[in-house]
Amino acid sequence: MKKNQNVDEEKLSEQLQRLLLSIKASGRAILPRSNDALLKSIVEAAARIFGAAAASILLVNEEEEMLEFKVSTGEADHDLVGTKFPYDKGIAGYVFMTGQPIATSNVREDKRFNQDLAKSTGYVPNSILATPLISSDDRIIGVMEVLDKIDATSFDLHDMDLLGMFAQQAAMAIDMSQQIDSIEQTLVQGLKRLAKSDKSQDSAELQSALDQSPNGDNRPSDLLELAD
Repeated sequence: MKKNQNVDEEKLSEQLQRLLLSIKASGRAILPRSNDALLKSIVEAAARIFGAAAASILLVNEEEEMLEFKVSTGEADHDLVGTKFPYDKGIAGYVFMTGQPIATSNVREDKRFNQDLAKSTGYVPNSILATPLISSDDRIIGVMEVLDKIDATSFDLHDMDLLGMFAQQAAMAIDMSQQIDSIEQTLVQGLKRLAKSDKSQDSAELQSALDQSPNGDNRPSDLLELAD
């Protein structure tokens, strides 16, 4: 029995080593420490690049089959974050369902625009440019929007092309960040299993550190060092 346990622990250790190499090789150090920080940096950059009054990112919530506002900046009310709506609703829903970017100069006359949602935030834009966020394996993982160009009445075709290129890079970063977060969660669970099988003081301290903050911004900053 003891021999089998040792074999299982050796296999787990080998798996953890592979996970460590995956995280290190992924370039995680060049990304913000969480998806929220990454998304925030993306929308702030988009607002600056396009001279927009506001910008936001919606990502797919697969469990609830909804689009969810994950981050917004500028004039858009931050209470918008966390708001969810069905895939086929609103301009963002149209972009998600069709996979096509859209620019509208007068949202009040666009039947696809979700008037009630906009009014509930206290900010109703005049113009919107929206484009899909497409992962490296051609999945639409969300929608990026920029709202109300400050020095013009609407967004033009050049803006649409530029946002498409910007969104392509943003989608790659978001997709990578999500995948790495998933790998790190797996790593944490594996470390917990390994720590539980070892009753030494070092393992008890490792278990305590992992239990404190396993996910997000609050996860141990030295996770890789702990794993090593």
